[in-house]
Amino acid sequence: NMPEYDVIVLGTGLKECILSGILSANGKRVLHIDRNPYYGGESASISPLEELYKKFNVPGPGKAMGQGRHWSVDLVPKFLLASGPLVQMLLYTEVTRYLDFKVVEGSFVYRGGRVHRVPCTEAQAQASDLMGRFDKRRFRKFLLFALNFDESDRRRHHELDPQRRTARDVFRHFDLGSEVVEFVGHAVALHSSDEYLEQPFLQTMRRIQLYAESQDRYGHSPYLYPLYGLGELLQAFGRLSTDHGGGYLLNHPVEDIVMESGKVAGVKSEGRVFRCKQLICEPSYVPERVRSAARLIRVVCLLNHPIRDTEDAKSCYIIIPQTQLRRKSDIYICMVSYAHNIAPEGKYVAVVSTTVETSNPEREVQPGLELLEPIVQKFVSITSFFVPLDDGRRSQIFVSRSYDASAHFETECEDIRDMYRRMMGSELSLRGLGEIYGCRTPPTGGTVN
Repeated sequence: NMPEYDVIVLGTGLKECILSGILSANGKRVLHIDRNPYYGGESASISPLEELYKKFNVPGPGKAMGQGRHWSVDLVPKFLLASGPLVQMLLYTEVTRYLDFKVVEGSFVYRGGRVHRVPCTEAQAQASDLMGRFDKRRFRKFLLFALNFDESDRRRHHELDPQRRTARDVFRHFDLGSEVVEFVGHAVALHSSDEYLEQPFLQTMRRIQLYAESQDRYGHSPYLYPLYGLGELLQAFGRLSTDHGGGYLLNHPVEDIVMESGKVAGVKSEGRVFRCKQLICEPSYVPERVRSAARLIRVVCLLNHPIRDTEDAKSCYIIIPQTQLRRKSDIYICMVSYAHNIAPEGKYVAVVSTTVETSNPEREVQPGLELLEPIVQKFVSITSFFVPLDDGRRSQIFVSRSYDASAHFETECEDIRDMYRRMMGSELSLRGLGEIYGCRTPPTGGTVN
């Protein structure tokens, strides 16, 4: 009697867990198999601290780092936009019953060698040192347009057709200087390249509204992060899956993917075959079904001080727009600390990440590392960014993309939506969340501090 499942998931990375949570909530029977004894694969939280040093073959940690068990270091940290799709997915699966989030204290952008708070309200624009007086006036007019923009209300279009006119056209219409465009495009709309400038501006307006709405929710910044780190999120999904009658097999090597006439039929692990109709995998389980599209560098840095020019924020996000360093990709720095219970009192963890463009990746992130000095210890990883070779419809094997260099969840949510669409043949609908969402209470069963 071979156990039957609707879906088997290989790996317990964040995307795999979220997707399986959504499928479980929709009544599917799901089994997770992971070769590792811990959750998360590439995106694991490492604890105690000794494990991190061991993983990177670095001697230490010394006594000055406090107790190892008080550390939980996310290898691929990602912040959540408070009103973004990931929070909606978490609400939809009700995994929020098991979680507490805390708002990230600041959102910053790099210009001319130092960091500046990202302005997204009239008051912040007024106080910002990113713009002179005339730029501020133009930016405020543009902000008013963007925040009040409504696709279905022609009166709010300023005679600009949202499907036809590009983001560049709109910026020109408001006479925004290139430096203003740089922070609006990369630190507010969170575009990772400048291709958006030639695309219809509707998408950019939506992204600016999402950022502003998210920031409006708790003040400080638009970003949330779970207390104790992303590992908590993975474990919460583990509990959720069990609630829905699904299973988790950690520490189980995958010996074979069983195919029948070109379609997946099951997975063999430790001599047993578990049958399924569909298979979700992270790239490392199916090397023959993915290709490397880029390389990424991430540098995990342990600090004993906040980052300078961030008003002593205990958590923050800094984006270095590519044009500041004559690059093709942005550099991201996200920092959390003891305030999110991921380190002992007075200790901070910052991660600098980007897409590799040269043969010397460490030199590429140097401007980011300089903002963090002095650094107690750094751990460098260079990884491939894998993408699936096909859409999985024929084989019913659906492979997720690797995590990108950014430290926010937007692109990962697009991947989740895309995989759902390919698996189910329909759009992922997260409707019916308006009620929880419209009120001023935190978007969790837990709390947002």
